[in-house]
Amino acid sequence: MADDNLTRQVEEIEALSAIYGEEWKVENEAERVYSITLSSEALSPSSLLLQVRLPANYPRDVPPIYEISAPCLKGTEKVQLCHLLEDYYSENVGECVLYQWVEKSREFLSNKTAATPEKQSDSVNQEFNQHSGASSVSAEQYLELQTVLPTIYHAEPIVDRKSTFQAHLAEVTSIQQVKRVQANLLENKKIAHATHNIMAYRLYNEKPNTFTQDCDDDGESAAGGRMLHLLQILDVRNVMVVVSRWYGGIQLGADRFKHINNCTRNILQQCGFLKSAAEVKQHPHHDGNKSHRHRKR
Repeated sequence: MADDNLTRQVEEIEALSAIYGEEWKVENEAERVYSITLSSEALSPSSLLLQVRLPANYPRDVPPIYEISAPCLKGTEKVQLCHLLEDYYSENVGECVLYQWVEKSREFLSNKTAATPEKQSDSVNQEFNQHSGASSVSAEQYLELQTVLPTIYHAEPIVDRKSTFQAHLAEVTSIQQVKRVQANLLENKKIAHATHNIMAYRLYNEKPNTFTQDCDDDGESAAGGRMLHLLQILDVRNVMVVVSRWYGGIQLGADRFKHINNCTRNILQQCGFLKSAAEVKQHPHHDGNKSHRHRKR
């Protein structure tokens, strides 16, 4: 179990590094201590510092050990925030919670400093409606979508030591569309000749409120699982991402996973799939026990 905890910690930290970039700080790698500073325009530039240490038996048995430094918050407000974080772990024992902790802290800070909460709520609802439209189609529209090739978006490539990584994204609502997108991408000779075409997707099933999700390493061991883990943490719905890698002859070690995650995050951001803290609250992260895996092979 210790090895499983460590593996999940490594994957979680890799995902958070891809999501937050330089905002996510490594304070002490050996002790597994990390921090992030959350800012508020209405307060000081550095309003809340969340520092966490990951015990050896996290996430299976215990929560992260954390400290909050926030001069802008009153003592009672800090207590409220601590209860919020601890309650979330208690409701999700055994799950990775750092992303949710960061976003709940950000939301708590935002709610404290929001000048016009009603307008802010209207804006969040508008953004949600834009992103959730694909998951609320009629049965007739759904059947039609099964036969339609979705628009495929392509991101700018990342090049490191002669290896090239490029992400491709499509909004999908069925397994049939996932297969059509894959087939269409492979019609491109350059993509077809990539060393690896790593893929992950998540489809939201409104009834009974579950996910159909899967991934494909395409020979790059564990890469697809890391991509899917990133999509799960971000609670991305009805989307598939393919990252093509053309090997340049120089081994990149763990850096290749960093590039794959960064490619995935960048194209999600480019296409408007990264959610605000309020949207994450509206659509909480679903764990693997409430999802179905569709195996291609």
